[in-house]
Amino acid sequence: MKNLIFYLIVLIIGFSMNSCSEDEISLDLNPSTINLNPQAPEIIKSNNSFGLELFNKVSEETEDNLMMSPLSASTALNMLLNGCESETYDQLKNTLAYPDGMDIQEINETYKMLIKQLLEADPQVKMSLANAAFYREQFIVKQSYKDILTQDFMANVQALDFNQPSALNTINQWASDNTNGKIPEVLSSISSDAVMFLMNALYFKGDWTYQFDKSKTAPSSFFLENGNQIQVDMMKGSIGSKRTSQSGAAIIEMPYGRTNFSMVVMVPNNSISEFVSSLDASVWNEITTSLDRQNEWSEFDVMMPKFKFSNEKYLNDQLQSMGMIDAFSPSKADLSGISNANIYVSFVKQNTFVEVNEEGTEAAAVTTVSITLTSLSQNFPVNKPFVFAIRERTTNTLMFLGKVMNPLEN
Repeated sequence: MKNLIFYLIVLIIGFSMNSCSEDEISLDLNPSTINLNPQAPEIIKSNNSFGLELFNKVSEETEDNLMMSPLSASTALNMLLNGCESETYDQLKNTLAYPDGMDIQEINETYKMLIKQLLEADPQVKMSLANAAFYREQFIVKQSYKDILTQDFMANVQALDFNQPSALNTINQWASDNTNGKIPEVLSSISSDAVMFLMNALYFKGDWTYQFDKSKTAPSSFFLENGNQIQVDMMKGSIGSKRTSQSGAAIIEMPYGRTNFSMVVMVPNNSISEFVSSLDASVWNEITTSLDRQNEWSEFDVMMPKFKFSNEKYLNDQLQSMGMIDAFSPSKADLSGISNANIYVSFVKQNTFVEVNEEGTEAAAVTTVSITLTSLSQNFPVNKPFVFAIRERTTNTLMFLGKVMNPLEN
C-alpha cells in the first residue's frame, strides 16, 4: 500500500469479544461531558467536512506519508474570515463548509467555547492550542480586527520589525514553543511585501488507555500499495478497542487517557487512493456512528507499525479548488476588515509532526496564513486605447493631451 500512514495501517491478527474489565485498568474510562451551544454540532460537522475534503485533495498529489490537522487549518482560516468582506468572505465561508444562515459571531462564540472545553476534557492528555498574529511595525491593522483576535481567539497580536532577523526568530520560536519543540521552523525568510502572518499551533500528546507491550515489538512484514513487502517495527498488544467494517475498510478505534480522545485506524480492503477519494463527511459519520453504538471497549490482538514523520504542505491550490479564490488574488481580495491597505493572501501552509509508539501518540501542527501587500507589476502593457499627456514637470504645465484609439490610424 502507499505510505499514507495518516491511516496508521494496522494488521489485525485475531480478537476475542471479551469486554475489558475494570480490574485491567485503573483509569476513569468515562469521557468528560462537553457542553456546547446549539450551533456547535453544525460547526463541528463543517470543520470535519472541510478537513476531509482538504485532505483528499492534498492526498491526490502525493504518495508519501501525509498528516494534516483540520482543526488547525480551520482555526487559522477562521481568523482570516473575520477580516474578509464581500465576495472574499462568502467564498472563504463556503470553503469552510459553514451553512448560509450562520453568521461570523456564532462561529466565533462556538469556536471559543469548543476549544476551552477540548483543552480541559482529559487531564491525562496533554493538549494545547495557540493563535498568533505577527504584523509589520509600519503596517496599520484596524483595532476592531485586533480586538476580535485577542478576545475571540485569545491570540498573541504583536508588531515586529520584519526587516530584522529577530522577527523571523520570534515567529519560529513561537511555533516551537507551542508545539513542544516538534515544529521548530515554519518560515525560512520573510518577503519584503509580507505584512502579517496569522498562525495557529496545535499540540497533542496522549498515552494509550491500553498500551502496547514494548517487549513484543519486532520486525514484521508491511505490504506496500505496489505489492512490494518491507520489514518494519510492529507493535503488538491485547488492546481495548472498538472494531467495525464500513465503506470498504476494516476499522479499529483505540482510546487515549479517559477515552475523550481516540485514534481511528482505517485499513482499506482495496486501493488506499480509492478509499481516500470516497472518504467524505457522510462516510466519516457512518464510521463513527458504527463505533459509537458500541458501549464497551473489547480486547483485540492488534499489530501496527511504529512510525514518526513530519511534513510541510502549501495549500493554495487545494483551497482555491475548494472555492477560496479571491483571497489569493491581488486584484480581487477584499481583506478590508484587517486593514485599509491593498492586501491579499500569498500563501496558506501547514507544518505537521506525528510520532506513534507503544506508549501513545504525539502530534503537532502549525498553520500559517501569509498576508502580503499588493505590489505593482514590473510589466506595464499599453495594449488598448489610452490617454497621453505632455507636461513641463517643474511647473506642471500641461502642454499636450491626447488619446490613442487605433495606433494604425494616421
